[in-house]
Amino acid sequence: MAGDITESGEPYSPFVGLVYMFNLIVGTGALTMPKAFAAAGWIVSVSLISFLAFMSFMTTTFVIEAMAAANAQLRDSSSDFSEDEVLVRGRSEPIETRPILSVQRAVNVDHFDIVERVEMGQMASMFFNKVGVNMFYICIIVYLYGDLAIYAAAVPVSLMEVACGNHSCSAGSVKYNDTESCWGPVRRKDAYRVFLAIFTLLLGPFVFFNAQKTKYLQILTSLMRWIAFTMMIFLALLRIGKGHGEGHPSAAQISGVPNLFGVCVYSFMCQHSLPSLVTPISDKKRMSALVLADYILILCFYALLSLTAIFCFDSSLLRDMYTLNFTDNCDVLGIPVLRYFLGLFPVFTISTNFPIIAVTLRNNWKTLFHRDGGTYPWVVDRIVFPLITLVPPIIVAFCTHDLESLVGITGAYAGTGIQYIIPAFLVYLSRRHLEPVMGRDAVNKHRSPFRHTFWVWFVILWATFCLMFVTANIVLTETKN
Repeated sequence: MAGDITESGEPYSPFVGLVYMFNLIVGTGALTMPKAFAAAGWIVSVSLISFLAFMSFMTTTFVIEAMAAANAQLRDSSSDFSEDEVLVRGRSEPIETRPILSVQRAVNVDHFDIVERVEMGQMASMFFNKVGVNMFYICIIVYLYGDLAIYAAAVPVSLMEVACGNHSCSAGSVKYNDTESCWGPVRRKDAYRVFLAIFTLLLGPFVFFNAQKTKYLQILTSLMRWIAFTMMIFLALLRIGKGHGEGHPSAAQISGVPNLFGVCVYSFMCQHSLPSLVTPISDKKRMSALVLADYILILCFYALLSLTAIFCFDSSLLRDMYTLNFTDNCDVLGIPVLRYFLGLFPVFTISTNFPIIAVTLRNNWKTLFHRDGGTYPWVVDRIVFPLITLVPPIIVAFCTHDLESLVGITGAYAGTGIQYIIPAFLVYLSRRHLEPVMGRDAVNKHRSPFRHTFWVWFVILWATFCLMFVTANIVLTETKN
């Protein structure tokens, strides 16, 4: 995330890229979507999520076009080599040191081929001015803080529900209050904070070092995720099919729209990770079609998960974390081991992501304050940056575990910047930047299907309207309270 140009990594097929993108997008946000659907009404929810999927697809194509433009600029800036040299993967090398086939392949490379991984931070530094670069990093940092706060709350909430839940299976229609007893004099709220402290002590130290998610850990968490999601959809469909569904959701409730907007934006987030995802794809000829297929699949998946949830469960009993609706309801799931699996599933998957995101946030702080030729003192580098990374989200999680609101606010504000505003300005400025260099006749083969400038300004206006609408709703709600 810090924006260095790095190697593209081991190549993989377009199908594998489609699977990776699916796994990247479908995450924690999906678990908060059913409650947001119920609050906004099923017709409004399906309509809004379909439109937001379209908007996210559009800005994803903007980022891919900007990546191709960045690669073209790197090649152009590296073209000041002698006639006895060729450009190979962005490096100037003597022609006699390269095999004949490599020379031919390098000469035939299209300027807009995406062969170097250029992260969003690097693209921002290439196409934005100083103010724009700083605003980019601030937006990324705010989003990552929101991510960490959501994760820091989700794990203790799941542990609290499993530890304090009524395991006699008579709690299917009960909604607990945080002030109720968990263990004797210990209230549920106290148990949550105990689990938050344990979570911080176990995972917090990773922020002071470097953490990386291994391939096998990624496979394991992806497998657990798909087992859990498939189980929840199947069990809800089974209950509805038997005529035992308790949900009678309304068709439309405008009051639930602002939070649904934030949750949906958060749930479609992938733009910040596209460089590492797209660059290794071996055949990029049909990238737009590949991305479109992914978004259609994800939209259908989100709609299926949320609609089955709101028709299976009473809307007033839907939890912030959808998995918790299965932990103490034997009418839906009678096997204790599987109930514990669904209840603890977020604990395993989120706990593996927390150190990775924390280290990414720490590195972005370093990049934001970095000055050319300067180095940080040991105390600042090893103590101050990790602490300013870890402490704020833990404080937020300590004060609230309202996951729906945390996801909604993170998505509505920082998510809007990353998913809409930054991609729109990246593609607009990359076009303006390259036109005098490459000429008007140069065609970016990865250009977005939404190539007219109208779409860029449409995205920016939409983002501005959404920010104003969400802010006005929060102000009015607080005024009424």
